[in-house]
Amino acid sequence: MASITMQIPIAADVDTVWAAVRDVGHPHRLFAPVLTDAHLDGDARVVTFANGMTVREQIVDLDDEARRFAYSVVDGPFEHHHASFAVRAEPDGSSTLTWVTDLLPDEVAPMVEGLMHQGAAAAQATLGC
Repeated sequence: MASITMQIPIAADVDTVWAAVRDVGHPHRLFAPVLTDAHLDGDARVVTFANGMTVREQIVDLDDEARRFAYSVVDGPFEHHHASFAVRAEPDGSSTLTWVTDLLPDEVAPMVEGLMHQGAAAAQATLGC
């Protein structure tokens, strides 16, 4: 199983970053222009990427105390997909956004890692890094 972990420094304070991450119905605001649209559909969300690809993400957990959000892509090229975001405050007032994705098959990991790098840059730009 492929596992991808990114530690993303964000210039904004932890409350600002967490507010953006926990707004699970609007990830296209945080990850623009990588994501162009999103909407909630029951306990899932449907996200649209800039290339037109649309995926359904099951919301697994939203924990305000731990500042952690987990989801699983339930369609697309995956046999298994689970991802999470966790937000941590840094001593200087900035934040670190940790993004972990576990997936199968291993062959799709390079595509996912590329999208994660694009998403990380988008989040930094959106939140003022």
